[in-house]
Amino acid sequence: MSEIVYVNGAFVDRAHAQVSVFDRGFLFADGIYEVCAVLDGKLIDNDAHLARLERSLGEIELTSPLTRGAIVAVQRELVARNNIAEGLIYMQVTRGAADRDFAFPDTAPPTFVAFAQAKKIIGSPQAETGVAAISVPDLRWARRDIKSVALLAQVLAKQAACKAGAAEAFMVEDGFVTEGSSSTAFIVTNAGEIVTRPLSNTVLPGCTRLAILKLAQERTMRLVQRAFSVDEAHAAAECFFTSATAFVMPVVTLDGKPIADGKPGPATRRLRELYIEAARANAQ
Repeated sequence: MSEIVYVNGAFVDRAHAQVSVFDRGFLFADGIYEVCAVLDGKLIDNDAHLARLERSLGEIELTSPLTRGAIVAVQRELVARNNIAEGLIYMQVTRGAADRDFAFPDTAPPTFVAFAQAKKIIGSPQAETGVAAISVPDLRWARRDIKSVALLAQVLAKQAACKAGAAEAFMVEDGFVTEGSSSTAFIVTNAGEIVTRPLSNTVLPGCTRLAILKLAQERTMRLVQRAFSVDEAHAAAECFFTSATAFVMPVVTLDGKPIADGKPGPATRRLRELYIEAARANAQ
């Protein structure tokens, strides 16, 4: 089956999917993106992802050319046309194509593209063994709460992780972990507290993070929202990160140092189980 992509109102073969070289997403990174997981052919946490998409678009004064209902229809059509049982849907909205000028164009219609991608999420070998992470300086701009397509700092962080044989890079500012290059960072302290940084302009409001916090609260797990340092992470009982397509991923080494016994911990394993159970129950 040919891979089918959605571009500005049309479903087209990947080979024929085109966007103008004058598109402001290409010239200025003037756009927003969103990613949601697909499990059993259904959309996971999709309401939260679409709400975040709308919020990010509002923060840069950009209106989506599609209603929420129309976006859902596109997502489901991509799942069906590409026969995606497990994977992701990527969506991107930019300010459209216009002559190059920093100020917003007056008449350019927004560009909306989306595609489906197969990816193994359940039964991931990495989730069983845990992964390595490294820490890197956080080089990003001040509005990290906006899911901007300007991802160069994250790309460089992820590439540094790849070169180090790691799966993720925890970005660090003033000695404290902000978040992963494409994830939300957590630790579990030796006192049993599940710790993650509170929301602000310094971090992206993760949809999987939100679901994990809700699950932890419902089960009266000890949850603390505060910044934690790299040293705290090294000394933690457990460490993990969350994202739309990793769900809950145990981190067993950080900067080459084992976290506790170097194996996925019980709290991380339990949260992953709970999330998968809830995701399947609430999938759309």
